[in-house]
Amino acid sequence: MRETTAQDCRCADPASPECNLPRIGNALRFVLELGVPGVAATVKSPHCGLWTGGAGVADLETGRKARGDEHGRIGSDTKTWTATVVLQLVGEGKVKLEDTVDHYLPGLVRTKDYDGRKITVRQLLQHTSGLPDYLDAPFWEDEEAHRWDHIEPLQTVQQALRLPPPDDRARSGFAYSNTNYNLAGLIVQKVTGHDIGTEITRRIIQPLGLRETYWPGDSVTIRDPHLRCHKKSPDGVLSDTTDWNTSEADASGVLISTAADATAFWIALLTGKLLAPAQLAEMKATVPADDDEQYGLGVIRQPPAAGGTVTWGHSGSMASGHGFLNSITADGERAVTLLINTDDYDRRRTQALVDALVDELH
Repeated sequence: MRETTAQDCRCADPASPECNLPRIGNALRFVLELGVPGVAATVKSPHCGLWTGGAGVADLETGRKARGDEHGRIGSDTKTWTATVVLQLVGEGKVKLEDTVDHYLPGLVRTKDYDGRKITVRQLLQHTSGLPDYLDAPFWEDEEAHRWDHIEPLQTVQQALRLPPPDDRARSGFAYSNTNYNLAGLIVQKVTGHDIGTEITRRIIQPLGLRETYWPGDSVTIRDPHLRCHKKSPDGVLSDTTDWNTSEADASGVLISTAADATAFWIALLTGKLLAPAQLAEMKATVPADDDEQYGLGVIRQPPAAGGTVTWGHSGSMASGHGFLNSITADGERAVTLLINTDDYDRRRTQALVDALVDELH
């Protein structure tokens, strides 16, 4: 394990005496103790400014240290970016949240179990559509068998429609399903004439100047510097699984970014730089989800930490082996974002750590 100190950080502003950099370093050390090889982090607080640093190793084979500026797959955090595009289209009068899937994609969702005439855009973004997750299809029982495949989002929707309805829906109707967001991406394409990756790029990435964030398409590699991914086999051996075609994730999880860029996106989102007040309010209208979380339209409202701080975010993971966690206050003044290079970690404990750190930052 690498010792993490204030000297490992790059701060945008000189740290004031009130900046508790040792607390941040201790938090990253705890993440490593949970079995994570390496972590890239960005932290924002009033006294510390914008802090970026790393802990552990970015590459187990070479021993390359994590610095904090590495690229990685942010997985389901992509859903927030997709929801932002849809809500921008709502603000432009091109999409209505109460319109049905069938209104935009006539006949696509029409089986004995699912009817696109009864599923709204809002329900897709809120995971209350009742559609199953395509990853539950037999096709995905061995994900590595499709590691190099190009898979269209339409194919994932068709896989899901052959499955029975999910049996784990919350009383609110919430049932997390990647299918919802791949469908939302298809709606964006139908309305704009461009795929969701193009719309995220021109509506979010370029205006915010997020130069380290990109839509990978069929590229199996990640731009340097990057966190190498490590997955644990049944016998406990970690192997490098970085190179992977993640095209099937599409609007539900394909983006590549850095902790700093992802933090900048979330701060811009929550402070009204990407959505008008009416659309941001729609995004933050939540229903009960899992683990005491509340789910809005592509955003998660975390349970208040010990100090009572309410935070927003969206975690993510990928079959290739990346993990992503974040927590941001509604005013954008405090934020913690972690990129992790394994999918074999305790997400709940790590998320609780992230939320607690935000709660303690001043």
